[in-house]
Amino acid sequence: MYGDLRVLTARPSEADEALVPHKLYGVLNADEPCSAGKWLRMAGMEIDWALSQNITPIVCGGTGLYLKALTEGIANIPEIPPNIRDQAQNDYEFMGKIAFENRLREIDPAFFERLKVYDKQRLIRAYAVWLGSGKTLSWWQSHEVTPPYAAEKIKLYHVDISRENLYDRCNQRFGQMLEQGALQEVENLMKNPPAADSPIMKTLGLRELSAHLNGELSLAEATEKAQQNTRNYAKRQLTWIRNQFPQATSIRSGYDNF
Repeated sequence: MYGDLRVLTARPSEADEALVPHKLYGVLNADEPCSAGKWLRMAGMEIDWALSQNITPIVCGGTGLYLKALTEGIANIPEIPPNIRDQAQNDYEFMGKIAFENRLREIDPAFFERLKVYDKQRLIRAYAVWLGSGKTLSWWQSHEVTPPYAAEKIKLYHVDISRENLYDRCNQRFGQMLEQGALQEVENLMKNPPAADSPIMKTLGLRELSAHLNGELSLAEATEKAQQNTRNYAKRQLTWIRNQFPQATSIRSGYDNF
């Protein structure tokens, strides 16, 4: 969704995008926040447009949480204004992680029961929702949601290639990105870096290439670390998909060589 790292996010080439309509690629600037809810609203408009034109929309990518929001729905949490998000961020910085977390536990203890793994970004978001709406994040999430599209209208597929081939392709992928200018992309982005907790900062390879540009890693070391993290991420994706979407059709035959 972010336009600043076209190569590092493996966005389709301009030639590929010219073949058929591609939507929601490069629509956000690096400093713009995103969430599953925001994506769902944007995706819904594009899907509805495609259906109105008798075009079958194909939703592709690796962000499982977004796909889950599309297939199962998501809590109707109101959009939080930027000034409220900034206030939540400032409160976190002023209070420190421990005090901030303890304060949020007082406000929304159910948040910690529902979510066993949380980071700074999730903590700040939960706090911002409470500040901006007057109700806790877990309150919003406790309400029954209606999937935006009927389950029988959605066909789920996942490409399942051998682990050995998958890891080899992960390694090749990052090497190709370097050849296509990924390092220059990162250098350009870091001239005016977004906030450390911005979603774009989680892009695979960004941290490693930034460390190289800062003189902390050689390019070979940065490449090795980025490839390892990419392989780990791919493994987690496969596990998540199998657990969360057991109904998905696995496509295996013929894909080990593509």
